[in-house]
Amino acid sequence: MKAAHPPTLRVAIERWPIAGAFTISRGSKTEAEVVVAEVSDGVYRGRGECVPYGRYDETVNGVSAAIAALAPQVARGLDQAELQSLLPAGAARNALDCALWDLAAKRAGRPVHELAGVAPPVARVTAYTVSLASPNVMAEAAARAARRPLLKLKLGQPGDPDRIRAVRAAAPAAELIVDANEGWTAANLAANLAACAAAGVTLVEQPLPAADDDALARVPRPMPVAADESVHDRASLARLVGKYDAVNVKLDKTGGLTEALALVEEAQRIGLMLMVGCMISTSLAIAPALLVAARARVVDLDGALLLARDRPHGLRYDESRIHPASRELWG
Repeated sequence: MKAAHPPTLRVAIERWPIAGAFTISRGSKTEAEVVVAEVSDGVYRGRGECVPYGRYDETVNGVSAAIAALAPQVARGLDQAELQSLLPAGAARNALDCALWDLAAKRAGRPVHELAGVAPPVARVTAYTVSLASPNVMAEAAARAARRPLLKLKLGQPGDPDRIRAVRAAAPAAELIVDANEGWTAANLAANLAACAAAGVTLVEQPLPAADDDALARVPRPMPVAADESVHDRASLARLVGKYDAVNVKLDKTGGLTEALALVEEAQRIGLMLMVGCMISTSLAIAPALLVAARARVVDLDGALLLARDRPHGLRYDESRIHPASRELWG
């Protein structure tokens, strides 16, 4: 079917309540602020969602404005390849990149994975996050989630070994991964890693600040250590060698699915294990990441599961198993 008019761009800021609170080493929040880009040609529409992150000097207003500024290029037929040179890696490019993929799939009547030439998304077990709190509170949360096969502990403050031990006692059968969100130091790194090893933790995510992580090359790593804040796109991979064993691929960091798929190829080429992650968002932001999840050893896509409510046609979670998106949602 022929388009009725040149593509138009609409940008919206949305707020979605979190079930309870989400707490990491940098603070706590009770709602997810997301930016949605929608590209329509009068017949079909494509949507993408991103989560601006203050850690990277992003704001919802700034990201929204950066996307909206590309309305003239969208009207002229902007595609994913051209977009890569117009916006840097980050949330703004992610929303528009995923919207363009969604629109292309709907126009072609084919799923995004076919257009991208990658394996179709499949159901995967996702980690379920236990927010940073006192050891007792984290243990209580872990006990409530103990039936889930994979728990992710948010750490990054003094007393983390006690938190790790408390959670392991409360959820003895669950696989545990931890995320310090840059909250550890060179001085406590070895002790915290030893506590992780004693509890059978299988992966540690971003223990040290991205700008001060050289100690990782000097301290034995008893389990894989994944880069999160230290990796964004392919340009950041070279400095990880010798310090990290894995990368956490997030579309809000890579600037969309286009760069994420390229990053996956390069990371695997140099021998890094893959993890796929997300921000706290609705299913619209997570659906494209499921194309990366098909190749990841660790899947951490529980963002929508932590919301009080999701958008219509949201992803289906069976406990911790996340299923591919419906066509009504994305792709």
